[in-house]
Amino acid sequence: MINSSKDILLIVLSFCILWFTIFVCWAIYYVAMILREFKKVAFDVRRKIELLEQILVAFKEKLEHTSSYVKLFVESITNLVEFVKERKEEKVQKKKKKE
Repeated sequence: MINSSKDILLIVLSFCILWFTIFVCWAIYYVAMILREFKKVAFDVRRKIELLEQILVAFKEKLEHTSSYVKLFVESITNLVEFVKERKEEKVQKKKKKE
């Protein structure tokens, strides 16, 4: 079966090629798993960024609506303060006339 040193060399080379092939397959498998995890992380980050964008858009819309109501509220308070001030002045003038 083994007649020369060339046969031994070929057997050793075949085992080396076999182990090298196993190592390359193992390395490709781990690279594929790393890329898969990277894809999952990228998908999660993208989803969270979209969620953050939705929250910011909703907050902006609510802020815009609220700002219009705040303006109306401030005008109402201003009118109320002016009314109370006028009533107070009228009472003061009535007291002065009575005296």
